[in-house]
Amino acid sequence: MAANLPTPEPDKSASPGSAFAKYSGIAVQMVAIIGLSAWAGIWLDGHFHTKTPLYTIGLMVAGVVLALYQVIRSLTNDK
Repeated sequence: MAANLPTPEPDKSASPGSAFAKYSGIAVQMVAIIGLSAWAGIWLDGHFHTKTPLYTIGLMVAGVVLALYQVIRSLTNDK
């Protein structure tokens, strides 16, 4: 015998504009994290006079990983 469970109502308070603002905010955060890490890497390479851009590459990879983590965290907390 199957129980008749109530179906959840769709969230009517969320408008398309708020979804756009949320996702564009996530994109801005991602660009800011990667941009700041690249800037810091370029500055460190210039400060320490490195022959290869090790700081730039390392910090950019770390920035991409951190940005992806932030995006995944923001999207999974979407309840």
